[in-house]
Amino acid sequence: MGESEKNATPVLAAGGILVREAPRPLVAVVRLRKEKAWVLPKGKLKTGENALAAAKREVREETGHDVTVHEFLGSMSHAANRRHKVVQFWRMTPVGGPAHALTSDVKAVKWLPLEQAIETLTRAQEKVFLANVGPAAVKATRHSGRAIPVETAGQPEARRSFVRVKLIDTVRAWLRGVTQQA
Repeated sequence: MGESEKNATPVLAAGGILVREAPRPLVAVVRLRKEKAWVLPKGKLKTGENALAAAKREVREETGHDVTVHEFLGSMSHAANRRHKVVQFWRMTPVGGPAHALTSDVKAVKWLPLEQAIETLTRAQEKVFLANVGPAAVKATRHSGRAIPVETAGQPEARRSFVRVKLIDTVRAWLRGVTQQA
């Protein structure tokens, strides 16, 4: 594969917006050891790995928490090392406390209220992404009694139905907020 072909192939990655239920829900951000950057937990897909499995693995490795995966939140794309990178994110909640050691390239994990998590992130594209999807992720976590985890939703039709319902709920909530502000 030539250099131009290699640069044309996007880097695929996946991660999670990990939200802990609390009176004021908290979002996990991780500190990279080498770059000393605060980022959302995410990483590249391994060969043959699907994005959802990669997201769950990466969040576990970078935060030390086993997680329950909920709805898909969206994708973010940007240039990284002269290549196009596409990262898919799911809303996740931790299962219990830390159960695993952090991967060697992560120095620390912080649990912060959404606004502080956005401010703490180092990379502009992650700040913008979390500012856009974070409110819905936090709200969905507060009302998680209604949510069905993606990984246990059953048949593909049930998954599509669940995602459709969550999308409709999210749009309705956004519209209520817009009309209340007007």
